[in-house]
This record gives sequence, structure tokens and C-alpha cells, in this order.
Amino acid sequence: MIRLAKLSVFAFFAGVCAAASAGDSGHLTADQMAKAARTDSFSIPTPGELFAALGKPGKTNWSGQYRGPIPVTYRNRAQIALNLGGLIADGFIAVEAKDGQQVKNIGADIIKLAKALGVSEKLLGRGSSINEFAEHNEWDTLQEELEATQNEVKSAMQSHADQDLVILVTLGGWIRGTQVVTAAIVKDYSENNARVLRQPALVHLMQSKINEISPELRGEPLVKGVSEQLGEIEKLVSFPPTKAPTVDEVRKINQAVSKMMTEIESKDLPK
Repeated sequence: MIRLAKLSVFAFFAGVCAAASAGDSGHLTADQMAKAARTDSFSIPTPGELFAALGKPGKTNWSGQYRGPIPVTYRNRAQIALNLGGLIADGFIAVEAKDGQQVKNIGADIIKLAKALGVSEKLLGRGSSINEFAEHNEWDTLQEELEATQNEVKSAMQSHADQDLVILVTLGGWIRGTQVVTAAIVKDYSENNARVLRQPALVHLMQSKINEISPELRGEPLVKGVSEQLGEIEKLVSFPPTKAPTVDEVRKINQAVSKMMTEIESKDLPK
């Protein structure tokens, strides 16, 4: 039953994140991730794919990667979208930790932020059902409800006219996912896992995606700051393909993305 629950909830969060991405990129191993980072065009990996690239299931202390609750009363739409992506990554963490209560908590926050971006009332009703089924451990019913939710989330996001926000949701998920992955590698360092972080083409792709959004949104201080910091992160993940970053170099990447997450979460937007 635990495995069924994990797969079901994973489908829910995967549906949200996949809908925000340019397309489905499949399940990436550490080697596939490294190869993908050397190409010029590919889909941005979901947080779940980043976590899967770590390998060795059961070894990572996923519950140790939880963060405290974030505000869900943001008014800036760009900030809402970035934080929605981060919450989706948190959902993947809860699934990996097999933590039903955490899944329920994060799911509720995702629904709140998604509602602020104009998600349908029907989808909000499904979110309430997910909480109810998780509360009573009705895993079989939860699986059916989450599969339906996944399809509805995809439909809602694909029909959304604001592609700018879709880009920011995807970016927020990658930033939070990378924060978690780098923290896990620092805690249990191995060269093989550290090689996953060589992603200069991926970071460059995200910068190019930011350049595609509207000038008005791109000029907002938060979005502008994230874009500028991606330039610094690109340098940090541009180590030679034959060399794994040291634990200190991984720590620097973690510090850089953690700084971005702090700014994204903050209720005090940069001026």
C-alpha cells in the first residue's frame, strides 16, 4: 500500500510539473543527466528526475530535506509562480520520504498558490478529495483521484494563456530541486552523484527562457535578480566533463541556489 500511495502522489506532482515544462523528458539516470547537459536543447528536468539521478534508493534522508512552511499569500504573480514550482519540488521530496501527512500539507499549499494563478474550481475540489483520502489512508481511491487530478492539471496549465508563468513555475521547481540535490550530495558525497551537477547548457537554456517572457515581467526586480544569479550558477556548474566537482564546489552551488530560494520565498520583494 505504501508503494501504491507513493506512485499515486508522485503522479499528482509529476502532472503539475510536467504541464509546466516544455515537454516530457522521461526518467533520467545520472549518466543521462550528464549527457543531456551537454546538448543545446532539451526539456528542463522535473524535480523528481533530479532526485532520481542521485540513485541508490533509500539512502538519502529525504525528510531531512524538508523546509519550514512558506507564505501562501503572495500578491506578485511572478513570485507566486516561482514558489509554486518550489512547492512542487517539495511534493516530490514528501513522496520520496513516503510521508502522507507532508504530502497532504504540501498539496494544500500547492492548491492555494495554484488558485491564485487562476486554476479551476473543479481542480480545487480534487485537491480537497486528495486530502480526505490521504487522511483516511484510502490509497486505492487516492490513486484514481490523483490520476484524474494529473490529467486535469495538465489540461488547465496547457490552456492557460500566460506562458510566462509556466516558465517561472518550471524554473522555481528546478531551483528548489537543485537546492535539495546539492544538499544531499554535500551530506553524502560521491563523485558519481556530483557529476550530475554539470549542467551549463541547462542553466543557459533557462536563461534563454527568461528572455522569452514579456519585458514587463522580465524587468521585475525578483525575476531580474533570478536571471542574473543564473549567470553565476552557470559558471559554477561548468566544470570539465572528465572532472567531478569537489564537495566544497558542490557546497558553493548549494549556497548560490539557497540564496535564490531565500529571495523567492521572502515577502519583502527586492526593489
